[in-house]
Amino acid sequence: MNRRHPLRHASADRKAIREVPDTPQTRAPEYRLAFADDDFLCREELRPVRLQLELLKPQMHLDALGINSTIVLFGGARIPSPSNKDSAATRTLADLSHFYDEAREFARLMTLKSMEAEGKENVIVTGGGPGVMEAGNRGALDAGGRSIGLNIVLPHEQAPNSYVTPELCFNFHYFAIRKMHFLMRASAICVFPGGFGTLDELFEALTLIQTGRMQPVPVLLFGRKFWDSIINWDALADAGTISAEDLELFSFVESAAEAMEIIDRWQDMPTREAMPGR
Repeated sequence: MNRRHPLRHASADRKAIREVPDTPQTRAPEYRLAFADDDFLCREELRPVRLQLELLKPQMHLDALGINSTIVLFGGARIPSPSNKDSAATRTLADLSHFYDEAREFARLMTLKSMEAEGKENVIVTGGGPGVMEAGNRGALDAGGRSIGLNIVLPHEQAPNSYVTPELCFNFHYFAIRKMHFLMRASAICVFPGGFGTLDELFEALTLIQTGRMQPVPVLLFGRKFWDSIINWDALADAGTISAEDLELFSFVESAAEAMEIIDRWQDMPTREAMPGR
């Protein structure tokens, strides 16, 4: 790395501090270098710094690798692969297992297309966990390409799925910063059946597009039967809590091929300057 100034590098001091004499003074936590002091960095007053670091670390790494755009896959962690559907907690989850294969196939097809652009455009990104997320990363690997995993620390024991490209596997403390990274490069958002987390991610994206805070991109909901069974979309429009035009911000699809066709035909649209119905 080229230095832009003649001052000593911080990493050199971090290395040197390990060699200092062991004395009561050097053992005191106050003696630690501030940027190498985990206890200090975790103080409540340092939260703005930690937020910035979580934004910067993946951003700088993805920029360095030249990844310009992504295809986002959201979906339930509890949806099993068809081969494991007998272990599903409910009959409904077992019936939804075919979406694991659709997510995997979609990711495979999109990654093949991405590789035509040297793997810098439309790279698959998931939450890095099991279920639909695993299927997305697995499909990218099936195609011989790379994919991103944006993990988050949860109270229960968990680890990234084994299909995430290791050098593109990130870990987060803050849900908000993780959400930003999902959407900052998004050129399409594919949403499979899921629970609270999936719904949160879906409505966050729709709200940003609805309010003109994000340029419209294809938002594809896989499995209309599932989505219509849990959300009465028309009732929201009839009640006036959203406008009828807001129902055009997303589309329903059933298969990977159908999703690919919609994305291929997509024409860029301007960001909303006004909200219909307001």
